Amino acid sequence: MMLVDQQQAMPHVEKLDISQLAKQHYDRVFRFCSTRVGYHHAGDAAQDTFVTAQRNLSKFRGESQPLTWLIGIALNECRRVNRNNHRTEPLPEFRDETSQEGQLINREVLRQALAKLSEEHRDVVTLHEIDGFTYEEIAQIAGVPVGTIKSRLFHAFTNLRKAIYTPEPTTPGNGSSLEVK
Repeated sequence: MMLVDQQQAMPHVEKLDISQLAKQHYDRVFRFCSTRVGYHHAGDAAQDTFVTAQRNLSKFRGESQPLTWLIGIALNECRRVNRNNHRTEPLPEFRDETSQEGQLINREVLRQALAKLSEEHRDVVTLHEIDGFTYEEIAQIAGVPVGTIKSRLFHAFTNLRKAIYTPEPTTPGNGSSLEVK
């Protein structure tokens, strides 16, 4: 069990215990990783997140909640896993137990529209809309000002609307087109 005394650097920060952080937040970090690297790589990404966190406990300044700090580390670990495996980030699964067959937006259309976004825009959309983080928490995770997060979300949603509501041209012979239901 490793304890780091943060009180010398920041008097209001309590001692962080990596084993306690893991007990409290491992499931949430694992779920976060599984939506970004897939279930088979999520365990490794989550474990690497906590290893990195342990190495950097002394750098935690207490400006954010420990979970927010861990998610920032997890986001970087997931990017590394995807980069090392030469794969693109899988798009999150959308689960809505109340969904009916005639949903307003086809999930596959939404997944394809998300895939067209830049990594920065896709990250802020998924962090805000799927993971439920506030603007302030996303800013801490991404290491940018809150205004930048709001701007990225605005542009991401603008691009999503264009991608969803602008039909893709069909290629002769394939007979498929994206259709908004």
